Amino acid sequence: MLKRVFVAPDPGRTRLRFAARAVIGIALAVALCGMAGHSLTGAVTGGLAALLALFTVTDATVRGQAVTTALLPAVGLPVLTAAAGLHDHPVARDLTFLAVVGAGVYARRWGPRGHSLGVFAFMTFFVAQFLHATAGQLPELYAAVLLSVLAAAAVRFGLWCYERRLPPPAVPAPPNGTGLARVTTRQAIQATAGAGFALVVGQLLSGQRWYWAVGATWWIFVNTTSRGETLVRGFRRLLGTVIGIALGLLVAVPVHGDPAVTALLTAVCVFGIFYTAAVSYTWMMLWVTLLAGLLYSLLGVLGPGLLALRLAETGVGALGAALAVILLLPVTTHSVTDAWIQRALRCVHACTAETARRLAGTADADPAPHVAELEQLLARVRLSVAPLVHPLNPMLGRKRRARHVLALLDDCAREIRGLVAVAADPEASHDARLAAACWRVQAAVEALTEGGEALAEGADTSHLTDAPSATEPALAHLHGLERALAELARPLRTPSGSPLVGA
Repeated sequence: MLKRVFVAPDPGRTRLRFAARAVIGIALAVALCGMAGHSLTGAVTGGLAALLALFTVTDATVRGQAVTTALLPAVGLPVLTAAAGLHDHPVARDLTFLAVVGAGVYARRWGPRGHSLGVFAFMTFFVAQFLHATAGQLPELYAAVLLSVLAAAAVRFGLWCYERRLPPPAVPAPPNGTGLARVTTRQAIQATAGAGFALVVGQLLSGQRWYWAVGATWWIFVNTTSRGETLVRGFRRLLGTVIGIALGLLVAVPVHGDPAVTALLTAVCVFGIFYTAAVSYTWMMLWVTLLAGLLYSLLGVLGPGLLALRLAETGVGALGAALAVILLLPVTTHSVTDAWIQRALRCVHACTAETARRLAGTADADPAPHVAELEQLLARVRLSVAPLVHPLNPMLGRKRRARHVLALLDDCAREIRGLVAVAADPEASHDARLAAACWRVQAAVEALTEGGEALAEGADTSHLTDAPSATEPALAHLHGLERALAELARPLRTPSGSPLVGA
């Protein structure tokens, strides 16, 4: 876990800039709330609104990000009104909260924008419970949310819009619209049921802090699709919370709400959340837990008993999510993993075909976008396979096989990157051997993705024993790609019930 955070690649220092910009945006939002004369409740609401505006909006283009950011208050303010207005009506409040959970997950079928608006709606209701907001505080809270979202937008799209200098990210679309709708409907039902369990049991533990359990269930469902992914995410959330509570005892409790020290530590936590989110959910939860402890310290209620209650409520939320995905309309790890592997292999096919055109002299052939998409697809494969390679997975055969598949897919990506780099050289030439190798790679992918028999029954790979010379790098990369695809045939075609298939 430490290695993933401290040696994870950060191309273009994107994560560093993402985190640094978040600190600036949130600090500006809180400062403006203070200058406007808002209370501590208003400042905390504004800071969290800015954090969400900077963290959850993930549209592929800057224009799309700006539109989604502008829509956040339109979703958040009505939810905030309902949460504050129902403060003294527990049954109606709880039912409304569960409705927000279901609607927020269901909105993911509309892509990144639906996901962002769903998260913002849920967290607005959550923050109202966190701060015990009442109807009388609504004007101040409205102003804090609007001012803070505006401040976050000014920093993100005006002061430091580094995305304008970057190529649009390759965001692979879901396998098909019907499949996405089916998965989001299932997840909406699962999340609502899991949140209902967490809400009831959480209130038995604490009538004041029950919303922690619901929040844990909600965030465990974010960015997961299959049963296995959700279970692993629940474990990582619990682990991050345990470590964060330990740090809270060492750091947040001794601070006793000192404004200057708390502000500095809060900035460190915000940076940690944004910097580690892409590489380690456990580390992100560590910083989130420490941030929550610091906020409670500011509110004057932090103590060892409160931190212990947070751990118990998080455990209840994780249990609710686990029961929901196991017992209610489960989406298997295999069905999700297989779909993403197939997408990755088809992208290998597209990369090879476009590179072959480039080597043949076609001026407008550009395999680079396909390479970027392949990297995104492989990241999604790793996420879906994570339950199988998790250290606590007792099925060693499936674990070995899943790791083998990941290693071979990484080999494919490495050879593709090398091949594209060679093809970008204006001196690169094309000959009959390159054409034949490209055709064999494409045929191998078709055999793996469309049920062909060539690789299943053992294609002739004797030509791969003759390694190309160092002066033939394109051919060497193509032969390496052929080897990886030939080796993938065995783990991907093993009958159901074997180490990977049927997991």
